[in-house]
Formats: sequence, structure tokens, C-alpha cells
Amino acid sequence: MRTVGVEEELLLVDPESGEPQARAAAVLARAAKEGTGQDVFEKELHDEQVEFATHPQSDMADLGAEIIRCRKDAARHAEGLGSAVVALATSPLPVSPTITVNSRYLWMAREFGLSTQVQLVCGCHVHVSVESDEEGVAVLDRMRPWLSVLRALSANSPFWQGHDSKYASYRSQVWDMWPMAGPTDVFGSAERYHANVADLIATGVVRDEGMIYFDARLSQRYPTVEVRVADVCLHPDTAVLIAALTRGLVETAAREWRAGVEPLGHSAGLLRLATWRAARSGMSENLLDPTTMRPRPAAEVIRSLLDHVGEALDDHGDTGRVRDAIAALTGRGNGARVQREVMERTGSLREVVAACVGHTQA
Repeated sequence: MRTVGVEEELLLVDPESGEPQARAAAVLARAAKEGTGQDVFEKELHDEQVEFATHPQSDMADLGAEIIRCRKDAARHAEGLGSAVVALATSPLPVSPTITVNSRYLWMAREFGLSTQVQLVCGCHVHVSVESDEEGVAVLDRMRPWLSVLRALSANSPFWQGHDSKYASYRSQVWDMWPMAGPTDVFGSAERYHANVADLIATGVVRDEGMIYFDARLSQRYPTVEVRVADVCLHPDTAVLIAALTRGLVETAAREWRAGVEPLGHSAGLLRLATWRAARSGMSENLLDPTTMRPRPAAEVIRSLLDHVGEALDDHGDTGRVRDAIAALTGRGNGARVQREVMERTGSLREVVAACVGHTQA
């Protein structure tokens, strides 16, 4: 059975005002001192965020338990410094982010200017094991059209600098400022994938392989496919849902490859429109159907995704968990809907952050 790991980025905020706080270095030092942060917590581009990575897991219940544990550990370390952690993909309140001081991030700030400064955004990256680079690239080629649905399900960033962005996932709009981010065309082979990456690095615009910000890529550190389209999810069970669906997509794509099924030939341009549509409306309106690239109600497209990965979900024992999680998500809404409902009820972005601090560990 394929293993799955999740990386989540969390915001550090003032528990009273809800404003982001530049405390990541202190949180990481506290975690290291207690011995709970080894191989788990890492610094990120901005000092107002902290990242953790789970261990590879085969069972989704174990993965969910580890996500909750890591979130609670991060909250405990932050609380000791007068801060709180919250699973929000953007800060609802205005913020002037602080670039983490190291050579890599300072280089990015010099090269990309304001595009780097505004990147205080938090994502959820899912790693799924593959047997080889050849299998991995075959998976990337065949799962491309379905990634926009994961973006819609995970959307958790409606507010930006104190305003309603009118998007469900404004994080993705900010992230797409990077010239190396977004969907890709079909590669066809591992050799062509690596040649493409080498060409991008040779331009000098991209510093190294770590800056290949494709929506899905081969991991440079692990024998995995890394899917990077999701906002950090407000609720832990949504993160597990995204992980289970991602594993289902990887396994389904690998089986198609072995059976000689060619990938759908949608251009990267069409896929960019599909991911934009998902970011704009989330689960509330139409999405672009992954097979036809024509508008369909989001609920129908989500059902198509479940049908597409159904056999893989059954084989992994994930079908019941995924269907229950979809039902729960449909009932309460994704993070974007939850945030807007709190805002409508209270009229306060501070209250939005406070409510989401509670949801983060729920």
C-alpha cells in the first residue's frame, strides 16, 4: 500500500488581536529544547508561519492522529510564547510579513521583490510514494486534470489584508505570482521531466530544484509525488480527506499507466483556468469538469472524482472515511465558507481568527 505524508504550514497569531506574529524562530527553538520538534517542525519563508511534516503513513486514521498531534504540539509551543497557531491559508487581518533571515530566502527577496514579500500563505502538501521516477511522471501526467477539485475542497483563504477577496482560495492567486508555479503540460517520460526542470534552472530565474513550484512534482528529497494545490485545511479531517483523495488519484493514475491508458491532453492553459475557477468559487458554484473542461456544478464534479478513484479507495479501505468526510465538508462548508459565516455573524475579522484557532485542533 502506498504511504502518505502531509506537510502543513500554520500561521502564528496574537491570541487577543488575531494579528500575525513573527515568532517562528522562538517556537522552533522551544520545540527543539523540549525534543518534540526533531524532524517535524521547520522554518518557512516568513517568521509568522511554521511548518510541520508527518511521517509516512499507510493508514489514514494514523495520519489523522499525527496531524492532530503536530497541530497540538505547535499550539503548545506557541502558547508558551504568548502566541497561538491557526490553520488559515492567508491572514484575514492586515500584515506586513517578516522574511526569515537565511541566504535562500534573502536571495528570493532580492530577485522577486514584492512577490516574495507578500507570500505569507499557508498550504498543505501531500506526498504519496511511487516506485520510480518513471511511474511518478506517468502519475503526474494522468492526475493533472483532477487537481483543481482538491483546490476547491480545501479552499480556506477568502480574506486578504483586511478585505474579502471574493475568492474561496486567494492564497492560490498569490502563489501563482511565482513564474515557476502552476499546472504543467504532459511530460511523457521521466527523462523529459528532468530535462524540463534542468532547463528551468538553467535560466537563472529558478535558484534550484526546490523552487520548482509545479502544482504536482517529483519530490527532490523523497521517493514520492508531491501535490501542492491545497490550502492548509481548517479542520484536520479535511486534511486527511485531501490526503486520501490524493493517494487515490496517484494509485488510479499508476494503474492507468500500466494498462496503457494515455493521459488526457488538456493544455496547461486550460488547466490553469480550471484551477482559477476552483480558487474563485470553491465548492459553491460551477467547476470545470476534469474530462471535458466545461462547467458543471461543483457537487457533480466532486462525485465524478469519487467515481474516478473509487476502486483505489476501496482497495485502500478509504471509501467510508472519504464519503463521511465529503458529507461533513458539504454540511459545514470548507474553510472559506466557515470564515465568511463567522464574519457575517460577528462583523469582526478578529473573531474570524479566534474561531479558526479553535477549529484548527477540532
